[in-house]
Amino acid sequence: MEAMGVLPSFAGVAVHDAWAPYDLFTGAVHQLCCAHARRELQAVTDAAPNGQWCWATQAAEALTAMQKLISKATTQGQKTLDPAALAKQVTRYRSAALIGIKQTRDRPGALARKHHALARRLLNRQDGYLRFTQNWRIPPDNNGCERDIRMAKLKQKVSGCLRTLTGARQFCAIRSYLSTAAKHGLHFFD
Repeated sequence: MEAMGVLPSFAGVAVHDAWAPYDLFTGAVHQLCCAHARRELQAVTDAAPNGQWCWATQAAEALTAMQKLISKATTQGQKTLDPAALAKQVTRYRSAALIGIKQTRDRPGALARKHHALARRLLNRQDGYLRFTQNWRIPPDNNGCERDIRMAKLKQKVSGCLRTLTGARQFCAIRSYLSTAAKHGLHFFD
């Protein structure tokens, strides 16, 4: 994370999962990946007894609803969200996390501790998860970035490896330039 020299001096918005080492880079503003959170919440829902309501389902639905509110507002050319509609979803999100904390607090086992940690993180890092609702230029997930590195993983899978560290670095740099250019509307030949 330090070797490339990007994150130590990065001063923009870093969109990432909740892996603790990212928090060491305090020059950046952090948007926690809602797609990662939804996958974790789905795992909690899948572990719940069949047919039983689960706090994790409500939290995931609230995250999805907030993203839909922003998507709808941007397609309609609006500059702000309906405050009541956003507040309703934030309340659903917070109440789900609070219920999750209460339901998992005293349960034994590693899985219950993991679910409890997730519920606490959703509540304690709410600003990080919901930053995209305040600034619509911030994506709610890092799926685009993960798509960008998928090619390197595929190349590694097909050929067995990236032959040298120098070659791997050059490959990643070229892919990074091409991805950034595409995101700014430039063709890769340009």
